[in-house]
Amino acid sequence: MLVVAALGGNALLERGQPLTAQNQRANVRKAAKALARIVRAGHRLVITHGNGPQVGLLSLQGAAYRPDEAFPLDVLGAETGGMIGYMIEQELENALDHEHAVATMLTQVVVADTDLAFQNPTKFIGPVYTRDEAESRARAAGWSIAQDGDKWRRVVPSPAPLEIPDTRVLKLLLDQGVIVICTGGGGIPVLRRPDGSLVGVEAVIDKDAASALLAKDLGADALLLLTDVDAVYRDFGTKDQARIASLTPDEALALDLPAGSMGPKMVAAAGFAASGGVAGIGRLDQATDILEGRAGTRLIANAPGKDASGHD
Repeated sequence: MLVVAALGGNALLERGQPLTAQNQRANVRKAAKALARIVRAGHRLVITHGNGPQVGLLSLQGAAYRPDEAFPLDVLGAETGGMIGYMIEQELENALDHEHAVATMLTQVVVADTDLAFQNPTKFIGPVYTRDEAESRARAAGWSIAQDGDKWRRVVPSPAPLEIPDTRVLKLLLDQGVIVICTGGGGIPVLRRPDGSLVGVEAVIDKDAASALLAKDLGADALLLLTDVDAVYRDFGTKDQARIASLTPDEALALDLPAGSMGPKMVAAAGFAASGGVAGIGRLDQATDILEGRAGTRLIANAPGKDASGHD
């Protein structure tokens, strides 16, 4: 199978961990071992990843310059794609004993300048703060902020991905048996001008939405959205919570899930599953078990005889 595996932020940084190179390297090394098991099981692999903490950190570093010297978010997205891709590439090569070719590719993703997301920032980036500190930073830097769990973070526009122009290059690499790391941080957000040329735009695209589009364009068999929770749960956080093992795209979209966390993952997974593939949500270290139906939550179009809890 051709598998697109989208790594959540936990693959690079656990919540509350300092954003150090050492912490990120240690987490990527763990992620690489899980990804290597997918390859050793005989599957072809494309890897995508988030960049929220990293792009936010680079933006903070840029604040040390004059406002007209700070790099825009599309450039920072490219920088994080290279940095994170380098770590994943190297650690995956090591985990596979250098038996497979691995390549990182910076990937442009087209969005629309009319997308309403530019008027309603929702994408979390950067570190977490107390509310008072977040409000103070927002006033000083002109940020938009929002609550993330019991903390607060900066939010930026997250327009919908429409097109991945670099797909044709990705297909060439896959045809040669290369494991590709791409669409990092949801891809580099660009606009298509009337003359067909591309130009970057200030935004951070949702990684799961871009990964679902990529999986469709590549004709992937499976899309794995890998995070730090083992599955989607019904009645999560209550004494009646139960893992949802399997459901259809329509059942998935009918669930009431948090807009800032599991909600976007479910929308992305449902969209891919509706196109005929298998989508899975669960823990990174259980990736192969999710593929084989032993763990996580799987979305399959028209799954026969299943209700929204995954029971017959």
